[in-house]
Amino acid sequence: MQTRIIDGVAIARAIREKLKLRVVQMAAGGCVPGLAVIQIGENPASAVYVRNKIRACAEAGLHSLLVALPLGATTADLLTRIADLNADPKIHGILLQLPLPEQIDEDAALCAIDPAKDVDGFHPQNAGALLAGKPVFLPCTPYGVMKLLEHEGIAVAGRHAVVIGRSTLVGKPAALLLLQAGATVTVCHSQTPDLALFTRQADILVTATGKLNLLDGAMIKPGAVVIDVGINRTADGKLAGDCDFASLLGKAGWITPVPGGIGPMTVAMLLLNTLQAAERSLAG
Repeated sequence: MQTRIIDGVAIARAIREKLKLRVVQMAAGGCVPGLAVIQIGENPASAVYVRNKIRACAEAGLHSLLVALPLGATTADLLTRIADLNADPKIHGILLQLPLPEQIDEDAALCAIDPAKDVDGFHPQNAGALLAGKPVFLPCTPYGVMKLLEHEGIAVAGRHAVVIGRSTLVGKPAALLLLQAGATVTVCHSQTPDLALFTRQADILVTATGKLNLLDGAMIKPGAVVIDVGINRTADGKLAGDCDFASLLGKAGWITPVPGGIGPMTVAMLLLNTLQAAERSLAG
């Protein structure tokens, strides 16, 4: 069997090119979509992600603002900056770069973001809307997963989807979106006994655990779609996902690489959410 490696870079580029046309039209009418990214401290991995997001905004014609707070910032400091951004009419989307330092109350910070500017979809109001099947903003990474499946023409309805990971950032919303698309969904996690028993049943398998080589070719159904959302560092410092990629080639029907799979899609969906937030602000 030949495995199709899904090119997230190319798919994300095509999405951003279409998005750019909408941004140009909005700018001609006097509104440039604006994204603020809040970063606390100098976490190297976070800094790379932030740079990628700021660069993507520039390439798509969006206005971007980096709010850099020192590592020792308090929750009160952060809430003050969020309040300023909530009130700024030039900012349509606010992204709080995670993880946060230990002294920051993450729940308080995420709840402080105006739900209409919560382009990550993490505010309880937006998370509840997703649960109700009436989402305003889809969380960017799960949104990217669904867009990849759509682009590849992979049917979701009637299929068995297995999600490995139950985080509120990826695992749970990914399971909800797959469920809403008509899949029968199983969620596995660190307490799941005999993980392979479930993964071998999956037509569509999404793994988002951050555990290197968690999944190998012996653990999947031949022809399965494998979406690797995991981010890990190998012993030599290279990026890798949750999958033993080489062992899945020739057995999986489709697979996303790491890097070059879901990562670019996450950024593209962030830009799309910001554009949609700007369009809603104009509509009143």
